[in-house]
Amino acid sequence: MATTGKYLATQEEMVEARLPLGSRDMCSKLLIPLNKCRQETFYLPWKCEDERHGYEKCEYDIFLQRMKKMQEMRLGQAQAIPAPQ
Repeated sequence: MATTGKYLATQEEMVEARLPLGSRDMCSKLLIPLNKCRQETFYLPWKCEDERHGYEKCEYDIFLQRMKKMQEMRLGQAQAIPAPQ
């Protein structure tokens, strides 16, 4: 999955690619070639489809992980609160 760190770029790579702070997440290593491809092809939507698909899949996987963790936290809180008597 995406949390293994294989999609995480180093700080130097992110600075060099001038990624915005909001985009410096677990999928940053996939965003760098996507942005480069977009600039080279003048942002034509049918170009760079493979790069875009990979990046969006990674972001979706991270989203699913966050939702799963939130659900686990909610279940843990519901079990920790004693039922009213």
